[in-house]
Amino acid sequence: MAPKRFPINPPHPERTCWGCDRYCAADQLVCGNGSERTQHPVEFFGPDWHDWVPPSGAAGDEVAPADVAPAT
Repeated sequence: MAPKRFPINPPHPERTCWGCDRYCAADQLVCGNGSERTQHPVEFFGPDWHDWVPPSGAAGDEVAPADVAPAT
């Protein structure tokens, strides 16, 4: 069975909890994922949230450790 597709820009994201694959109605929260619903990324970041690219040098990029001497 294939997982549910995650909608990029749903028409009414405020009506659904996006915290798990059940996509419960905001007033039902069947999974018990918390006391409040999980918001869709479009509610945080706007309609172009899926096009965002982290800037270079962002946290998580490979960086040489400071305590290692450079090779000579």
